[in-house]
Amino acid sequence: MSIGGQLTELGDLRYTPAGVPRIEMTIRHVSTREEAGLQRQVQCEVPALALGEVAQQAASLKVGQQVRAEGFLAQRSLRSTQLVMHIDKIILE
Repeated sequence: MSIGGQLTELGDLRYTPAGVPRIEMTIRHVSTREEAGLQRQVQCEVPALALGEVAQQAASLKVGQQVRAEGFLAQRSLRSTQLVMHIDKIILE
């Protein structure tokens, strides 16, 4: 999956117990889409997580930048069904 939008939150670069870099962020998406023949304004905030090399790249981003993130959705944890986007690739727009 892919989503584009404005980076509205960017956490600190941290490391897992295994030493893997990780960073959390939020991407705000706004667009207009056609649904049932009508134009619809779409807005959402997507919590996201990057690990490894992508996390190190994301750490240099600034809040307010336009980005496109590619990755997949997964549960936040075994105990939480909240969805989080795991980013495999991040591109500046």
